[in-house]
Amino acid sequence: MSVSPSEARSPAVSAEWLHAHLGAADVAIVDCRFSLMQPELGRQQYEAAHLPGAHYLDLNRDLSGPVGQHGGRHPLPDVATLASKLTAIGVQSEPPNGPTLVVAYDDSRLAFAARLWWLLRYLGHDRVAVLDGGFSGWAAAGYPVTTELPRANPGAFVPRPQVDHAVDIATVKARQMQPGVVLVDSREGDRYRGEREPIDPIAGHIPGAVNYPWQEATDDRGFLRSPAEQRQRWQAIGEAEEAIVYCGSGVTACVNLLSLELAGRSTDKLYAGSWSDWCSYC
Repeated sequence: MSVSPSEARSPAVSAEWLHAHLGAADVAIVDCRFSLMQPELGRQQYEAAHLPGAHYLDLNRDLSGPVGQHGGRHPLPDVATLASKLTAIGVQSEPPNGPTLVVAYDDSRLAFAARLWWLLRYLGHDRVAVLDGGFSGWAAAGYPVTTELPRANPGAFVPRPQVDHAVDIATVKARQMQPGVVLVDSREGDRYRGEREPIDPIAGHIPGAVNYPWQEATDDRGFLRSPAEQRQRWQAIGEAEEAIVYCGSGVTACVNLLSLELAGRSTDKLYAGSWSDWCSYC
């Protein structure tokens, strides 16, 4: 069963939909499970059980670049390197066998799946969605899992970077107080307020930022709230011409960018280095 044009434009798919499209030539499934505290856990979980046909991409090894003095804890990956990895797992950019619809999932309320969702859009590949409810939602619905590794079926992924999707620290400093621009901190409220900082060396937030914790985009089971609820969530910034979204290292901010997309805002930006980059200059 191939993917219809309307289905390919949705930023999220249900477990029921994905089950009906297992094995479709124009669908690639990517397991993005990861743990910041146990970096090998995601790969171990994948090897223990994953969706049929799913490939694994690791946040540190595949969806991020090398860490330096600045740039944050999860810099954006090298474009050519990521493109090569996407090609290796069968992602096609062009007809006759593409563009492929990439479906990303995790088990962390989309924290890591949304990173791949954003990265593909950043690379000019809009046929990408997250699996609503993630691995737990799939398993709870009784759909199959496997330990079998998928066979390599290389595609041909051609990146077309949309450089205006991301901003750096210089851009944030230039725009943070401009009328029509809102700076969104996606971390939990206590980290935003500087009451707790478990990872970065300095607590607090970027001056002028407002706080929208990324977990609020989903319910406690990891299912996305409805588009109407997403619009209500962002109502206070509805008049802003541009939102610049950040978190600790540019990962969970992508969940808020997904939420903004569902709310009807598709031109907001990621501060990729996020707080870990900002405070490296302090």
